[in-house]
Amino acid sequence: MTSTSPRVRFAPSPTGYLHVGGARTALFNYLFARHEGGAFLLRIEDTDRARSSDEMTGQILSALDWLGLEMDEEPVHQADGVDRHREAVGRLLETGAAYRSYLDEHELAAAREEARAAGVPVRRERIGAGDAAKDGERSAAGEASAVFFAVPDRGATRWVDVVHGETGVDNGAIDDFVVLRSDATPVYNLAVVSDDIEMGITHVIRGDDHLSNTPKQVLIYDALGARLPLFCHVPMILGPGGKRLSKRHGAASVEAFRESGILPEALVNFLALLGWSPGDDREVMSMDELIEAFSLDRILKKASAFDAEKLEWLNSRHMDAISAARLAPLLLEHLPEPERGAAAAQPERLAAVADLVRQRTRTIDAMAEQAHPFFTPLDSFGFEPAAMDKHWKDAEATAERLRAVRELLAGELAFEPEALERELRELADRLGIGAGKLFQPLRVALVGSDRSPGIFDVILLLGRELAVARLDRALAELAVRRDRADG
Repeated sequence: MTSTSPRVRFAPSPTGYLHVGGARTALFNYLFARHEGGAFLLRIEDTDRARSSDEMTGQILSALDWLGLEMDEEPVHQADGVDRHREAVGRLLETGAAYRSYLDEHELAAAREEARAAGVPVRRERIGAGDAAKDGERSAAGEASAVFFAVPDRGATRWVDVVHGETGVDNGAIDDFVVLRSDATPVYNLAVVSDDIEMGITHVIRGDDHLSNTPKQVLIYDALGARLPLFCHVPMILGPGGKRLSKRHGAASVEAFRESGILPEALVNFLALLGWSPGDDREVMSMDELIEAFSLDRILKKASAFDAEKLEWLNSRHMDAISAARLAPLLLEHLPEPERGAAAAQPERLAAVADLVRQRTRTIDAMAEQAHPFFTPLDSFGFEPAAMDKHWKDAEATAERLRAVRELLAGELAFEPEALERELRELADRLGIGAGKLFQPLRVALVGSDRSPGIFDVILLLGRELAVARLDRALAELAVRRDRADG
């Protein structure tokens, strides 16, 4: 990292969980910094004390850590810079770039309404006291006042945006705006500029919902004599049909995706492709590959749609790529009790189950749904009513078939894939039924539902003793169903 290396920052407010939009902004900053050999920084914008919380700050830090977005310096808290923010306001007052207004809330509202009615921007002559000597006396006497930035009447405020190109706003369309409230707290636009200058930020990469703030911030940069960063406003993430992203369509927190069984590398891969392209047909990419390929000029101008199916597909591809040794503890976290305790006591079996069920699932949550029957204690093992109704309709015939399987498994049959498949298929032939008519009722008996990996793999992983015990339990249940039907 050199003195000319870029410095970027992610600046969330600790007023809620880190959601996908913020996570993508953080990721783009991180990828750019790593690609360019620069610094990725974090600033917690916590000046809103009423809504900010240490809990949310901790959650944001935890989410960034889980995603693998490592910071290059200690996090900065915006609230720690309040004195510096006020000093910046003082410099604006000294140079005439800002002025005090002693109007109260109602008077300010009336002045703004008058300006609107006249079709002119809100300017000092309507909201400023106007007499510098009297202003000084009132300020010295401790009278509360807000400080407004004096927007030039003529010209335009312009800047270059990586995504949107040369951008500008006529100054006549910008009202004079508050930089310091009457309670001496700085407003967002002033604090952000002061902080970015202090942190040496060279590139501001953020969502394009901040575009409306940019002309005001450019004016403050110029008034403070500071060099503008390069702005890069990233298009928003939309839901299906171009609608606003809702929680139902994916606007969930990073923590929620983690809890649902999405791998961090899959979420990173997915978010990177929301509004950016590597320039080729690649879709499944590691963090290192993303860093190598990333550039700001490949950020798309068009908003991207959140596709939950695509996220799960990417997750399945990343699940396929990791070792069973890493997958097993992730699966363990998602198992319910008491299955979790039983699985933890059998690490080799847990790894084998993880390796098996990942082939049929797209999330760790879905893996857990298929894996938990392998660890359910016999005294709490049960059967899904819908599966029984579908595959155990004829209780007597089903019991006959399962009893034959039990005798086979309890005998001298070798517990090997080839032997199991051969003997069970031959049994179906002897019973005069198709293999499916034997395997599906057997699946329900062994895992409690009609959803599982291949039946031979299931038997092998359960082992002879547990498979026979489950069949005994199934035969007892079938006897109850038969008696109920007869009664």
